[in-house]
Amino acid sequence: MANKKTILVTGSKGQLGNELRELAGSVKDADFHFVDIEELDITNGQQIRKFFDEIKPTHCINCAAYTAVDKAESDRELCDLINVTGVENLAVACKVHDAVLYHISTDFVFNGNASQPLTEDQDTDPVCYYGESKLKGEKQVAETTEKHYIIRTSWLYSSFGNNFVKTMIRLGETKPELGVIFDQVGTPTYAKDLAASILEMIDAPEDHFGIYHYSNEGVASWYDFTKAIFEYKAITIPVKPIPTTAYPTPAKRPHFSVMDKNKIKTNFDLAIPYWRDSLKECLEKL
Repeated sequence: MANKKTILVTGSKGQLGNELRELAGSVKDADFHFVDIEELDITNGQQIRKFFDEIKPTHCINCAAYTAVDKAESDRELCDLINVTGVENLAVACKVHDAVLYHISTDFVFNGNASQPLTEDQDTDPVCYYGESKLKGEKQVAETTEKHYIIRTSWLYSSFGNNFVKTMIRLGETKPELGVIFDQVGTPTYAKDLAASILEMIDAPEDHFGIYHYSNEGVASWYDFTKAIFEYKAITIPVKPIPTTAYPTPAKRPHFSVMDKNKIKTNFDLAIPYWRDSLKECLEKL
């Protein structure tokens, strides 16, 4: 049983953590440890060292993050503590224990000025503090441990937790009409698909460490995404396309964050579902 894996999942009560928990049984010869802040505070280096000494993980999937994009503008200290210090703590522990770190990052590390799908080697240039903190976290991982995968994803939703899909359904059932932004373009990502892909990467016969982009296939605006949700849920209220300027927020968002996924598809032979197909699957689960 020398090949038995011990997989630590942090932030296990979030969307991705919950999806990983549901799919954990599909991984051969693996013991999973699902923890959230109550069991393991990643901002506490001493606690992490003790925890790693006890369970000796071979793999760590870091789903823990500060993700309140607008709040991050004024709550920078806590944002950095979780997205930078916490990530560094995990990277150091992974290095000491020779464990592979899978760190979840975001399309917000880019400025959104591109017009072609974003590749992993393109220049980063975050336009908000959340994006800055996530980029700093990426750098901590890359500088601390060689055995790492940084997985940037976008527009994550799930049947678990709070997300855009659930918010739109709630608004669609309580409002007479909605205005939704049409000039921010990216790809919705079903957290279950991302979870399945990470587990496939762990099971892969060889390592291809580095940065990867993962979202579902296709392109949509928030307006398109909302229209698709309403179509599947038979919600009939009018939806108006509005520009970003009509809906000011404390944090700036990238206007274009469609990601090129060729690298992850090639290196791990992954088949990635089309966003509308995955949305339909998630809505059926809801």
